[in-house]
Amino acid sequence: MPKMKTRKSAAKRFRVTGSGKVAYKKMGLRHILTKKNSKRKMDLRHKGILSDVEAKRAKSMLPYA
Repeated sequence: MPKMKTRKSAAKRFRVTGSGKVAYKKMGLRHILTKKNSKRKMDLRHKGILSDVEAKRAKSMLPYA
């Protein structure tokens, strides 16, 4: 049986944690940072966790997750 292919776009955006949740990097921290307050930027630094429904979709694109 051949290897299953990974959707590379999903592999670059998501990773599966040890407990099986799907983590992603939050958007909005690349540029135009002067108008964003420190609290907002600090929150954007931390990883986000997908909801169960979205995680199921993401895992379907990552066959070995």
